[in-house]
Amino acid sequence: EPASKYWPVLYTGRRDGQFFLWKLRTELHTALLEIDLSKIPFPQSMNPTNVNNLVPYTHDHFLSDVFFTSTLLTTCLALLERKHNLILQGAPGVGKTYAAERLAYAMMGVKDTNRIHKIQFHQNYSYEDFVQGYRPDGNGFSLKNGRFYDFCQHAANDPEQDYFFLIDEINRGNISKIFGELLMLIESDYRGKEVTLAYGEQPFSVPSNLYIIGMMNTADRSLAMIDYALRRRFSFVELTPGFDSDGFRIYQQSLNNPAFDALVKELIALNDAIAKDLTLGSGFCIGHSYLCGLQKDALNLSHIVDYDIIPMLKEYWFDEQATVDLWSGKLRTAVHVQ
Repeated sequence: EPASKYWPVLYTGRRDGQFFLWKLRTELHTALLEIDLSKIPFPQSMNPTNVNNLVPYTHDHFLSDVFFTSTLLTTCLALLERKHNLILQGAPGVGKTYAAERLAYAMMGVKDTNRIHKIQFHQNYSYEDFVQGYRPDGNGFSLKNGRFYDFCQHAANDPEQDYFFLIDEINRGNISKIFGELLMLIESDYRGKEVTLAYGEQPFSVPSNLYIIGMMNTADRSLAMIDYALRRRFSFVELTPGFDSDGFRIYQQSLNNPAFDALVKELIALNDAIAKDLTLGSGFCIGHSYLCGLQKDALNLSHIVDYDIIPMLKEYWFDEQATVDLWSGKLRTAVHVQ
């Protein structure tokens, strides 16, 4: 009788149309994380030691980078954990996209860009771009996966890690058209449950380790209210200018510039006036990101005022020239304080 033979099966998988999707076995993935593989010459794109080379990212790092209060950070992370879907909305320049990326880092605990994918919606973005559809291939048409579909598969093949799909300008797209049947699958209660998509015959699910963060600009008058079907599936967080956050105060003190201090004071007063204006409101306030990333010896505050902020005020108060002149004068005076 021949002796029994055993061999390890490293991967599991399933057929998806004409492709076969492979996934590293969970127990092997766990074991690899406990082994020092730094001297093994893996190809760069497949090197599992990349996990060990990632830069840690803590809540303190986030609060230093993003001008949130600690309470707001805790709230955002809790909402993501509970609902899996979050939309950051706010005025121009409050740093929605910047904050979204770093929320993902804070939740992962490391800066791992391979687990973040970002797209931007627009009026012509479609279900075929997002999920799946037929596209010309030179010999006719073939079924192609969209970017969300591919990223879901990527996340499903690494269930022990969190993945983040970021959608900028989420309210610019036709939500019902783009998401289709996925409006059900992205709900936290339906994560991992399979349905058959509009194209193809293979079952598909949105994995529970994938989080969606959308960003939308509340000052864009050209856009209608966001689809109520999507609103029910997301938590919404209003981001406001962070001039009063601890992080911004530390940044402001590091510049130690009287003109910068005077400009910040005027912007806070300007935002108060915008918030009280019945035709505008707090969604039109001027965000702090216009003043971020400046070098102590080259602030260029006049450029920011003349070419970034005042053009926006002219659009806000297009029929109130006196109001534009009033605040333009105040801002220009502030940047020339010695």
